[in-house]
Amino acid sequence: MKHVAFLGDGEHTFDLTFQMIKELETQTGVGIGGLFHRVRSFSFHATDLSETIRLALIGGGMTPADAFKLVQTYVEPRPLSETLPIVLSILETVWFGSTGETDEDSDTKETPNGK
Repeated sequence: MKHVAFLGDGEHTFDLTFQMIKELETQTGVGIGGLFHRVRSFSFHATDLSETIRLALIGGGMTPADAFKLVQTYVEPRPLSETLPIVLSILETVWFGSTGETDEDSDTKETPNGK
């Protein structure tokens, strides 16, 4: 499930694919459920945030080298309060899914009776 958000220099696609989830579990030493709980309860490690973003960028189509550079430039030196909402959105998309609907879609969507 893809999530698009602004990070550092522009909008990026984040997709924590199954393969990237397995790598995230390896990198953080905890299963995806435990990681989701850790982040939501503010019991996370800093690398939980940076690795989630890095791997979701790769899953979203960015090269590993570019994802690493983006994280080094715009995640690691910045306050956690800027990073945490992005990570929560990524993990919530994995956990709950995505409607696939943007704000623009909902504004122009017709009702069942055609109005």
